[in-house]
Amino acid sequence: MFESLPQYPDHTALEEEVLGWWDQEGIFERLRDRNRGGPIFSFMDGPITANGPMGVHHAWGRTLKDVFQRYKALRGFDERYQNGFDSQGLWVEVEVEKSLGLGSKREIEEYGLAQFAERCKERVAHYAKVITDQSRRLGMWMDWGNDYLTFSDTNIEYIWGFLKECHSRGWLYKGHRSTQWCPRCGTSLSQHEQSGEDKYVELTHPSLYVRFPLRGREGESLAIWTTTPWTLPANVAAAVKPDAEYALVDGAWWLRELQPDASPERVARGDELVGLEFDGPFDELPAQEGILHRVIPWDDVATNEGTGIVHIAPGCGAEDFELSRVHGLPVVMPIDESGHMLPRFGELAGLTTDEVAGPVTEALRQRGLLIRAGEITHRYPICWRCSTPLVFRIVDDWFIACDEIRQPLRDANDGVEWTPSFYGKRMDDWLRNMGDWNISRKRYFGLPLPLYPCECGELNVIGSRAELEERATTGIDGLKELHRPWIDDVLISCGACHAEVRRIPEVGDAWLDAGIVPFSTLGWQNPELKEHGYATGASAGLSGADLPDHSYWQRWFPADWVSESREQIRLWFYSQCFMSMTLVGRSPYQAVLTYERVHDESGREMHKSWGNAIEANEAFERMGADIVRWLFCEQVPSQNVNFGYAPADDIKRRLLTLWNSVKFFVDYARIDEFTPRAEAADSEQPLDRWLRVRTGQLIADMTDAYERYWTPDATRVFEAFVDDLSNWYIRRSRRRFWKGDAAALQSLWAALLTTVQVIGPVMPFLAEHLWRGLRTDAQPASVFLEPWPEVGDLDPELLAEVAEVRRVVELGRQARGDAGLKLRQPLRRLVVQGAGPAQRHSDEIAEELRVKNVEFAPVEAMEVRVKPNLPLLGPKLGKELGAVRAALEAGDFEQLAGGGVRVNGHDLAAEELLVERGARAGWALAADESLTVAVTTELDDELRLEGRVLDLIHQLNGMRKDAGLELTDRIKVTLPDSAADLLQHALAD
Repeated sequence: MFESLPQYPDHTALEEEVLGWWDQEGIFERLRDRNRGGPIFSFMDGPITANGPMGVHHAWGRTLKDVFQRYKALRGFDERYQNGFDSQGLWVEVEVEKSLGLGSKREIEEYGLAQFAERCKERVAHYAKVITDQSRRLGMWMDWGNDYLTFSDTNIEYIWGFLKECHSRGWLYKGHRSTQWCPRCGTSLSQHEQSGEDKYVELTHPSLYVRFPLRGREGESLAIWTTTPWTLPANVAAAVKPDAEYALVDGAWWLRELQPDASPERVARGDELVGLEFDGPFDELPAQEGILHRVIPWDDVATNEGTGIVHIAPGCGAEDFELSRVHGLPVVMPIDESGHMLPRFGELAGLTTDEVAGPVTEALRQRGLLIRAGEITHRYPICWRCSTPLVFRIVDDWFIACDEIRQPLRDANDGVEWTPSFYGKRMDDWLRNMGDWNISRKRYFGLPLPLYPCECGELNVIGSRAELEERATTGIDGLKELHRPWIDDVLISCGACHAEVRRIPEVGDAWLDAGIVPFSTLGWQNPELKEHGYATGASAGLSGADLPDHSYWQRWFPADWVSESREQIRLWFYSQCFMSMTLVGRSPYQAVLTYERVHDESGREMHKSWGNAIEANEAFERMGADIVRWLFCEQVPSQNVNFGYAPADDIKRRLLTLWNSVKFFVDYARIDEFTPRAEAADSEQPLDRWLRVRTGQLIADMTDAYERYWTPDATRVFEAFVDDLSNWYIRRSRRRFWKGDAAALQSLWAALLTTVQVIGPVMPFLAEHLWRGLRTDAQPASVFLEPWPEVGDLDPELLAEVAEVRRVVELGRQARGDAGLKLRQPLRRLVVQGAGPAQRHSDEIAEELRVKNVEFAPVEAMEVRVKPNLPLLGPKLGKELGAVRAALEAGDFEQLAGGGVRVNGHDLAAEELLVERGARAGWALAADESLTVAVTTELDDELRLEGRVLDLIHQLNGMRKDAGLELTDRIKVTLPDSAADLLQHALAD
């Protein structure tokens, strides 16, 4: 009945075979059919970007998603299994630009927006298929082919409806402010996109100390410091800290504490400098015409770096811009959207912010304004998508005001179960401190913002395609989908004055695309099911996803559980919560599992340029998908995982215990032609009963771990059980298997079946492979069609009893190992101190540890050596330390409560002593918190002879294995005369 197993599993080969078998037998579809109509488990997939192949960092999240969906399916839950693809925005645009060799927005426009959009859609279609294939190889079960793609017209329409609701509440506004800007992408970036340590890198920039000559105070100037020379031609003011003390040193004013060794010519408070006027460093430029430079007060001037006087350029920084509003300063913008200096900056015009540093530094030097020049390496923000260093520009962007919804968002977050729990606090921190949501991007292939501002002052916000068609005055016939450039041609009638109005050119923040999916994919407010109604516009032909009706949304909203990486706290978790609270006043998810980052096996971040990155496909082929999954599942999610081939090899080695246990059973079942019976009566043999109870505890513990969404406990509990199974049940039952004991085979078979069932969500391939080799014809073909096992009767006392026996055995082995005594060498005596129910198992302990006699009594073979803790007692005892040390070494002291002693008239506390415990001569011992085990180490001739016999048996078994012999093969052994005593001993036994 059972097919033999090879010595080692070929994970890659068996996984490929199982994948093909699943497809051939329709296992996933059969599972869904079985669970249809059952209790609902609602999971919403955070969309993976279809912009490149899946990396191993994606595999962590996709593993966890699959683990818990598989577990819930085994419990009979009905699930949706809808995969999501992010499919527009900067993610896609930047990579398409690279593939086409385009380097700027101007080149995109020259290429043609329609053609550019087609290339973007082609890239998404290609990588959606690649990621699907990779995800299937990982073992991820999803409703492939009915995915949601965020560039569908349906998804876009739902976002339009959300924006219209925001407008009705008065939250939408156009802001004129300084914002982080990517000169390569040519767009502003939002706060949530740029939050996080990974958005900053170590960069080296110029470090310039510059004089600003004061007007009317000959020989005096302000000393300022900057690391951005390109901002100096846009200077309009300098800021001082009003209550700080400044010193005039070598004709320049500095914060006094930054010139501690100088002898100042004069000292003044900052507020005494406020109002002074100075000459700007580049007043001759047309951009500086008519600007009066002056000193302003600012309480937030940094006092720990630079000069303590801050150069203010409102066109180049967020804080500078806010100060311009407070003090009525002019705003000079030096760069265009590509980061090049504007024409009004003379000879600097056309230079990038990097290129301008040299000419600016040289000009300052020639004018005698340069105090000193150097370089500084510091943390600097980069674009989250293309890694270009960012600048600040003053731009008009569209925002959603957040003040009204901030507290409702925080209240909703309080009701979410976060795992690990402290991530809920991080979400609350984000919500408490978030700024208004910058939703506009000056790009091309993205969500077209449905905003039509009219000269009459009316902001027209379109909420659906139907409304667009109703109000369109031209261009609607050419609207093939809701994307640029086609939608740019659609003009509408203003709702207030009926004038013809054009849409703003901006597209939306990509997190609007992902945040709306709890509504767009579930058919919120849709009156009736529309077949393929989600897969519209750019998504048509790539997916067959339907648009359900509103009753479907009511059943599946909110999600019971979602899972993404920690970065998504301020991204997807935030955006969907914001949109859901706006639309229905409820959180879109009830529980969240969050995890950290994937590093290489040494703990470094993975980068292709460093040569330590591992491609997902390579990992699946070289490690096996099950090994990849296990590596992620055993990792505590709040810690970075160190991913690599060495950890993978260690996992393979550990999993051999399971493989070898199954192989052991199969080998003996084949020898005895054993046929298991699914309904066989339970064996009452003590070890069989223990295994049955231990298996029930495994089910309970695994169920608990899965229910808590905590895979580290699942893998830990599983490994502990397999160790018990192999190194206790099988070891202790070997003689029964040699004799063909049907009860032992039946008990082991039942335990193994349950074992592969409960680990199936973590390792679906190996579990399926082993299940198919163990099952009877009466059982389901797939482990995933077998219902989750019942716990059965538990007996904690029995488990604790055997666990104590195992602890005694482990300590005995540790003591033997410390003494250099191999387990095959019999010993005369073992003493156990502190044992409880283990005392009923002396024969098993003796056999496991190969000792002739087992005693349960106080261990007198222990020597306790007490020494003074010199750093504490030296100063305390002084000259008496030597006498106390001698008394302690001689054991001449009285033990006190709490671990202290009284010696030579001194009461010494436990922390003032160093206590060393060791074995007396002729003994070896080991101890844990409650047990102490000691074994004699002296050997007599009888023990040595018996040890030699056991060595010979071990040698012969190794030779059988090396020769590839079967368990049933008989061998003939010839011994040399020098080993005759071994044969006589064997015959005597």
